[in-house]
Amino acid sequence: MVTTPRYEGRASEAYNDLRGRLGVVQSMERVGSALDNAAAESFHSTIKVEYIRRHRFTARAEARLKIATWIADFFNRCRRHSAADGLPPAESERIINQKRAKAHSRAQAA
Repeated sequence: MVTTPRYEGRASEAYNDLRGRLGVVQSMERVGSALDNAAAESFHSTIKVEYIRRHRFTARAEARLKIATWIADFFNRCRRHSAADGLPPAESERIINQKRAKAHSRAQAA
């Protein structure tokens, strides 16, 4: 019988350490909260309405490539998002990272 090693929380601990080092803010509400999936649901609705339903794809590979391109080139760089104060996500993230870097610099200087 083959057994897999049990990590007893070491994986989640490593994940949280990495997340902290990278400055990633985990977006989770309490267990069972409908708000957990709100951003993902909104994204999927937007991509279906604004892109997928307006195009015909000849193959699954073509759909994957064109949808990924739309996300990278338009959705993240150009499309304005109300949740980001009307800024595209890439611009909003750049501003957040600048603020974090300044706060980090001030904290280290103190």
